[in-house]
Amino acid sequence: MEYGILDHRYELLEHIGGGGMADVYKAHDTILDRVVAVKILHAQLANDEEFLGKFQLEAKAAAKLSHPNIVGIYDVGQDENKHYIVMEYVAGETLKKRVQRDGRIPADEALRIAKEIARALRNAHANNLVHCDIKPHNILIMPDGRIKVADFGISRAVTSSTLTYNGTVIGSVHYFSPEQAKGTKITTKSDIYSLGVVLYEMLTGELPFTGETTVSIALKHLQEEPKPICQHDRTFPPVIEAIVQKTMAKDPAERPDSGKLIEDIQQAERLLGFDSGYDPGEPDPFATRLMPPIEADVLQNEKLLESSEVTPFYKSKLFMLATVSIVFLGFAIGAFLAFGKFWSMAEVQVPDVKDRPMALAKQIIETSNLRVSVIEQFDAKVPAGQVISQSPEAGSTVKEQRVVTIYVSKGGEELTMPNLKGLSRLSAESKLKKMGLVIGSIYEQVSDQEAWTVLDQEPAEGKKIQKGQSVDLTLSKGKPIKLVRVPDFLGGTLDAAKDRLKQIKLAVGTVTREKSQQASGTILRQTPSAGTEVDEGTTVDFVLAEPAGQSAPTVGSKKDEPEKKDDSGSKPPSRTNDTGKK
Repeated sequence: MEYGILDHRYELLEHIGGGGMADVYKAHDTILDRVVAVKILHAQLANDEEFLGKFQLEAKAAAKLSHPNIVGIYDVGQDENKHYIVMEYVAGETLKKRVQRDGRIPADEALRIAKEIARALRNAHANNLVHCDIKPHNILIMPDGRIKVADFGISRAVTSSTLTYNGTVIGSVHYFSPEQAKGTKITTKSDIYSLGVVLYEMLTGELPFTGETTVSIALKHLQEEPKPICQHDRTFPPVIEAIVQKTMAKDPAERPDSGKLIEDIQQAERLLGFDSGYDPGEPDPFATRLMPPIEADVLQNEKLLESSEVTPFYKSKLFMLATVSIVFLGFAIGAFLAFGKFWSMAEVQVPDVKDRPMALAKQIIETSNLRVSVIEQFDAKVPAGQVISQSPEAGSTVKEQRVVTIYVSKGGEELTMPNLKGLSRLSAESKLKKMGLVIGSIYEQVSDQEAWTVLDQEPAEGKKIQKGQSVDLTLSKGKPIKLVRVPDFLGGTLDAAKDRLKQIKLAVGTVTREKSQQASGTILRQTPSAGTEVDEGTTVDFVLAEPAGQSAPTVGSKKDEPEKKDDSGSKPPSRTNDTGKK
C-alpha cells in the first residue's frame, strides 16, 4: 500500500503502530537516506489550537533529550493539516509483547530493565519533562537487549494543558498514578509510580489492578494496595518487594525520585549477586584478613606451656594465669557480642540507610559486616517500615560486627476519624488539632446551611487515619443568591409597586417627591432601572410626582396636620411674651 511522501521528505513505508492520539509509520528519510519512525497526530487533535501549541513546545523540548535509553527525536513539523514527529526507528519489540509472550520476566532482568527506564526518566526529569504515560507499550527492547523509552512529549503536552480532553482522562488507566486518576497536579513522581506498575507486571506477569471498567480500576489506584509480589512467588527477596512497594506508594512524597530509585536497584543487584556474582551470605572463613601482631608475652606463655621441665611452683602459677585468661576471655566474648571485635583492627564505614525500607536497610548494614538492632516507633512524617534515623551515624568509622541501631517508623498513631459535619470551620479545626490532625484542602459549595459550616469530609467518619494526616473539608458558601429582573414601574402608583416588589422578593427603598405636571403620586423615576438584574432582597428607590402648587415633603417628614383645638372646640390661645405681642 502506498502512503505517499510527507512534507516532501519522509516516504511513509508501512503502518507500525498507533494509539489514542497518533499513528506511527516506518518511513524513509529521503534527504539523509535513513529509516525513521514518523508519528502523525490524529485529525481531531490537529484542529485544537491550544493542544497544538502545547504539543509543539513539548515535542521541541523532548527533541533536546539525548540519552542511550531514550528514543531520539529528529524533527517536528507540519504538512498541511498533518502534524508530525520524526523519531529514531528501533527495530525490536515492545516490553508489552515480551510479557504477553513469556509471562514473568526473571528478577535480574526485570531489575535491569527498570533501571534503564529509570535512567531515561532521570534524564527527562532533569530537563523538566514528565512522560506521564510510562507503560510496557512505550518501552522498546532492542535486539541487543538494551531498553529505549518512547513517546516523550506527546502525553505531557496533553496533561500540561488539562487532565481531561473531551471529558476523558488522558493516560493508561492500568498504569497511571493516583494523582492522575484523581485529576490533581502531575509531577515527576507520577512517572515513578507508573514504572513501579511496570516492574510489578514484569515480576509477576500480572497487572496490580484490574476491573471491568476504567473507573473501577482508577478507584483501586486511589484506595487499594496491590497484592504483594511475594504472594505470587515466595522466593522474591524482601529487597525487591521493598522497591516495588516504595515506587507504588499512594503519596508521591513517599516515592523515590529517579536517581534514588537507580541507587536502590543497584544496591539490590549487589546484594542479590545479579551484577557481579556477589553472594551476600556468610563471610568466607578462609578469606585473607588483617590480623594483629602476636605480642612477646603471649609467645613467652606459649613457650612456658610447651616446656615439659617445670616445677610444681611454676605449674601453680600457670594454673592461676590460665584461670585469669579464661575469665578475661569470657569478658572478651561478652564484649564481642555487645560491641563487636574490639581487639580487631579491621574497621568499616557505617552505611547510610536513612529513609530506606527496613528490609533493604538490614541487608545493606549486614553486607558491611555489621550487625543490626531494630527499634520501632510512631512517626507520622515517615512512612511505616522506613528508617527514621540510625546510630552510629552514616559515615562513622567503627570496628567490624558493631551493632548499628536503626529506628524504624510504625507510621502515624492510628486514630478513628470523627464526624465533623455540621460544625463550623473553627470548631472542626480545633477538634482536629486536639487529635493531632491537620486541615488539608478546603472546598466550597453552595448550600442551605450557614456559611462556613462543614458539609463533607475526607476521610469519612469512622475511617482509620494516622496521627498527623491531613483532612480535606467541604464548607458551605451559604444559600444560593437568586437574581431578579426589576420591572418597569414608571407611570404607576407606589402601592401597586409595593405589591409587585413583594411578589418578586424585592423591597421599597427611599421614596422622594418632585414637582411635576403628572398626577400626584405617579412614579417618575426608579433606581435600579427597569430590566436590571439584582439579588433577591434588593431595595428599589422611587421618585413620585407632586403637583406644582404644593411643596414637596422631605424624605421621612410628617404631613401637614390641622391645628389642634381644645376641649371647647376653639383654637388654643397663642403664646405671648411679656409685652403681649406674639
